Amino acid sequence: MALAVVRKATDSLLLRTSGRIVSRQFGAIPYTVVKGQVVFLLVTSRGTGRWIFPKGDPMDGLPPSQVAAQEALEEAGIEGDVDPAPIGAYRAFKTVAFRRKVVEVEMYPLRVTQQMDEWPEKGRRHRHWAILPEARRLLSDARVADLAVRLNQRLRAGGLPAYPPIAHITR
Repeated sequence: MALAVVRKATDSLLLRTSGRIVSRQFGAIPYTVVKGQVVFLLVTSRGTGRWIFPKGDPMDGLPPSQVAAQEALEEAGIEGDVDPAPIGAYRAFKTVAFRRKVVEVEMYPLRVTQQMDEWPEKGRRHRHWAILPEARRLLSDARVADLAVRLNQRLRAGGLPAYPPIAHITR
């Protein structure tokens, strides 16, 4: 138990102070507004089943915001309007060939307009809509949850629009 506490503290310090970013990823924070409340779409990670937002590696020819949108389509079966400016970024460890490396993940708001019944990673992931308190509790990384809080605050400050319902696509 003590070793786990020491490792968590060491990891936290490394993520905050590491000047060397090994790689970058881009992710989406999928959301919509339902009855005056912002709701977020979470997906499970493939390996551990933790609740996360979709994210992935850069793709040739695509700007970061479009990479985020593509990852949301593949991992969560959703499409929408992606903000071209990130809401923020966080650092995490990525394990590659049994080595841990620091990755910085830029996150882009994505207002969901369509949700598919079938999508590329459906058999490997679950998805779940959650209001902010539940999303904060379920998200596996507090820094990711903080980005959801930031987006929620930004949307509320601008006045929550009444978006049309999400179109459900059956394939």
